[in-house]
Amino acid sequence: MTSAHKAALAEGRRQGRAVRSYLEALDAHKPKRGRKRTPDSVAKRLRQVEVEFKTADPLKKLQLTQERIDLEQELSQMDDGNELIQLEQQFILVAKGYAERKGISYAAFRELGVAASTLKKAGISRSR
Repeated sequence: MTSAHKAALAEGRRQGRAVRSYLEALDAHKPKRGRKRTPDSVAKRLRQVEVEFKTADPLKKLQLTQERIDLEQELSQMDDGNELIQLEQQFILVAKGYAERKGISYAAFRELGVAASTLKKAGISRSR
């Protein structure tokens, strides 16, 4: 195997990791139905859970404990917005080459939730 071939394989793996990471992050941050929750609203509910916990019976404490865990996880995921921005920037750098190499269309990316503006920045057009 030549060094050029090894370099091409390494580049393909790098592109694949960037595309996969971005698509996984999009899937994890998919908007949910209903009113959008903000960090403030989640923190407010956390405070309410702490107050309710003090006077709750054991079964209710169990439920409140699980709710607290879920809310803390949700809050930490909200803080990961910067990570999504970084992953999007890496995606933009490699997506066009990856799509051309793998025969991936604009429509396929859109079906997975990639924004049209992101694809435009990456140089992937609808004609593909």
